[in-house]
Amino acid sequence: MITRRHLLRGAAGAAAALAAPRAFAVGNPSYPSRSVKWVVPYAPGGATDVLSRLICRRLSDRLGQTFIVENKPGAGSNIGTQAVISSAPDGYTLLLTSTANAINASFDPAMPYDFAKGITPVAGVARIPLVLVVSNDLPVKSVADFIAYAKANPGKMSIASSGIGTSLHLSGELFKSMAGVQFAHVPYRGSAPGLTDVMSGQIQGMFDNVTSSFELVRAGKLRALGVTTRERSDILPDVPPIADTLPGYETSSFYGVGAPYDTPREIVDLLNREVDAALSDSGIKARIAELGAIPLHGNAGEFASMLSAETERWRKVVELSGIKKE
Repeated sequence: MITRRHLLRGAAGAAAALAAPRAFAVGNPSYPSRSVKWVVPYAPGGATDVLSRLICRRLSDRLGQTFIVENKPGAGSNIGTQAVISSAPDGYTLLLTSTANAINASFDPAMPYDFAKGITPVAGVARIPLVLVVSNDLPVKSVADFIAYAKANPGKMSIASSGIGTSLHLSGELFKSMAGVQFAHVPYRGSAPGLTDVMSGQIQGMFDNVTSSFELVRAGKLRALGVTTRERSDILPDVPPIADTLPGYETSSFYGVGAPYDTPREIVDLLNREVDAALSDSGIKARIAELGAIPLHGNAGEFASMLSAETERWRKVVELSGIKKE
């Protein structure tokens, strides 16, 4: 006979099972039963590492297994991305996806994989605005001033970037097209050397992630003219959107999590819930805000839609620029 006590005990057990972090079993034993690799397709350091380690620490605590950050840099993120695509779809190898994946889909005609078909979107992590910074020697105070100066000095200005085909480079190309101006593009191996030359006045300006430039702006070593998102950045609240001067202008960098195609939906949904919960943790939220980043909440389907929209957005920018990887 099933007594009321049995029913209450069963209900309590079911509630506890639903609340437990390790929410389901995939085969035997339950996932995760061993450490998980989180592949970052960039060199150590910077926002990619900070964001990855924040989330991995939280996942390790919640799911009872170690989530290990593994850096696999090279070929504009292609080496690390291909390594994950080639891995077993079992949830034990994950990818820090980024703007580079959306750009490379159209920028690199020789790409050895189809990102859209090779990766299952899991969760968004953060979006980072870019900012147009210029040398203090440049006699401009606003985006409108910058455009007027560029038109009055055709061919005499240079803009740095962290490399050909990056969001920094293509944000400049989009600006050139929409503003009807010309300036030379000077690619560097990363943001730091480009920013150094802008500060020295050898290069006139640069589109850069706010993460790596806001402290230089605050210290008065660079002048910020405009952010690339529609809204102002909380970390540079006095800097207006470029769209205030160039209506419709918008770019940013983003990061998320992907898994090899055909990873079981149960694993994808579990990871999505845990990453999304991590982004609501007060300590993680504070650290993300310190980077000038904006958390990307939502389910796996919403992140998939965002990836698709970003890929289409950057395809149009690549076509507009007429630049492809050689």
